[in-house]
Order: sequence, then structure tokens, then C-alpha cells
Amino acid sequence: MGAGKSTVGKVLAKKLGRRFLDADHVIEDRCGVKIPVIFEMEGEEGFRKREAQVIRELTSEEDIVLATGGGAVLLPENRDALKNRGTVIYLHANPIELWHRTKGGEGRPLLRNGDAKKILENLYTVRDPLYREIADHVIETGKPSVNQLVNTLIMQLELA
Repeated sequence: MGAGKSTVGKVLAKKLGRRFLDADHVIEDRCGVKIPVIFEMEGEEGFRKREAQVIRELTSEEDIVLATGGGAVLLPENRDALKNRGTVIYLHANPIELWHRTKGGEGRPLLRNGDAKKILENLYTVRDPLYREIADHVIETGKPSVNQLVNTLIMQLELA
């Protein structure tokens, strides 16, 4: 959440001549409502079920760049689909950076109730090892511009 998956993914897809897909946008399009409304109506568990179905479908697509929601790695079936059907890039940012990027929390249901900085630290503690478990490449998102990140990614992909 806040690492730049959608922003970097769009630029990467364009430079690679691939189609960009954002799993959260696909879920919103199918449901006709925004993610926070899904969380409100179905809870996180209901949202995660929808997310797993979309990831299962999208990971069978060819020649795409896929951005997933930040919590997609929580379910083992999502980790398996991502790892076994594509190249996984983990855009890494520490919790303080993420907190600065997500201030306000609009559209981020997990940050709505409580101390956002503490919530992000807790999410990071759980999610970071899961991202690292499936990542083919880990990219630090701290200081570089989006274009610098994408160029680094392309170089790593070409070396693989």
C-alpha cells in the first residue's frame, strides 16, 4: 500500500509494450463500487475472496504487467499464482515512507480506524516476508523517480 505499484506498473507496461492491469480496478469495475465500499459491506475476508478470484484469472493472461493490492500476498493461493505464473517484482518501501505516501488514507480502508503509522508498521511486519518469499526482484522505491525505478526494473528483467 503506497509503494507505487500502479504508478510504476503503468510506466513499465508502456515501456515493455504490454497491457497494464490493476487487480483492484478490475474488482471495482466488476462490483460497480470502490474498494472501501466492498470492505464496508463484506469485510476484509469478502474482499480477499474477490481478490483471489481476480488474481487467479489475471495471472493466466499473457504479456501483461499486473499490479495487485498490497494485501494480495496474504493468501497462499495468490502467492502461488503470482510466483508460478509470472515474474514478481516487490517494490519495497519502509513503513515510514509508506505512511508519508498514504497520509489521509482516502481509498485505503485498512488505514481508516486507528493510528495509520502503527497500522502500516504492523502490515509491513506481516507482509514483507511474504513479498520476499515470492519476489524474483526486490526494488527499493525510496528516492528514485518513477522513470529511474522502471529503468532499473527493465535492466534487471533483461539480466534474468
